[in-house]
Amino acid sequence: MNIYYYANQVYQYGHIKPIFDQTGGTYVVNKLNRLLRFKFYMTNSLSNTNKSMFLNTPPVIIRDLRKDLDLNGIIVSCSNTVIKNNEEESISIFIGHGAGDKKYGGSAHDLETYDYHFISGKKHLHKIKDVGIHIDDEKLIKIGYPKFDEYFNNQINKDKYLKYLGIKDTTRKNILYAPTWEWGDGTLKRFGKKFCREISNEHNLIIRPHFEDRNHIVKLKTWARFNGLQHVYFSNPAKIIKNNSMYDFAISDLLISDTSSINYEYLITRKPIIIVDNNYDELHEMPSDLNILDIVQKYNGNKDNISLMIENELSNNNYEQYNTMLHNCFYFNDGKSAERASDFIQSLTI
Repeated sequence: MNIYYYANQVYQYGHIKPIFDQTGGTYVVNKLNRLLRFKFYMTNSLSNTNKSMFLNTPPVIIRDLRKDLDLNGIIVSCSNTVIKNNEEESISIFIGHGAGDKKYGGSAHDLETYDYHFISGKKHLHKIKDVGIHIDDEKLIKIGYPKFDEYFNNQINKDKYLKYLGIKDTTRKNILYAPTWEWGDGTLKRFGKKFCREISNEHNLIIRPHFEDRNHIVKLKTWARFNGLQHVYFSNPAKIIKNNSMYDFAISDLLISDTSSINYEYLITRKPIIIVDNNYDELHEMPSDLNILDIVQKYNGNKDNISLMIENELSNNNYEQYNTMLHNCFYFNDGKSAERASDFIQSLTI
């Protein structure tokens, strides 16, 4: 059976790579420059295979989704793009690439064109309901969140990753700052330098910008060095293998974010979370049991002292609150989500 994995941007493949590792298949990109980017960032990413591929990257092809496709088999998509394929020769599955509160880009009703949806949890279902689209229950396949599997299965080498980031003082707490980008009113430009100055006095600060803001890494790193700031480190989200977000989660002690979906993903750690209030209002309406804003502390810019907030949160024990929210939002949390997705794919016949 042919299995294809599609995303508009290479970083989105991080959500389906755990499934690919079990099923194999072929990745699909829509432009030549993204194929080159794919080859660069996915170098030496093959696992559980005896195939020898160029740069040890998975098979990848280019297809323009604006035209009718010639793919026969199963097509798993991270992007809510209409798959123009022969319905008699293919089956489409939507998985998405995040669990946050920002509304779907493009037309949400494009989601109704998919044959099946891999569902991560009750929050995912509520997002579908909130945008007013209808998908029959038999098309909703509950698998959980495949990106979590590596974390839950204790497969992350923390010491190796700390060394990779170049963290010098491992006695300090590691604070992860992972804001979203312009779509979502990301806070990197407003607070990046401020957090570097204030947080790095006491802790290691790891900045993981959104993929669309990765170009700011070099600028901010150069600025920090010029100003003599130590203990500031960077995680490039484009490097989905070397800078896997789960690795950042594993070594960090607290998260600072805004409207990024990382807010909800970070719940797997049950560690403290501080949300920067950016007043962005294009969000899904969520009930309290699925809304992280109801259980975290909010940073309101210059009115608050971020260092003091960090100390307070590190000393608090909110494990049970975070654990409850995790299981409210995501199914299973047992390290077997990719396995469930793989089993379903293998069960399909065309």
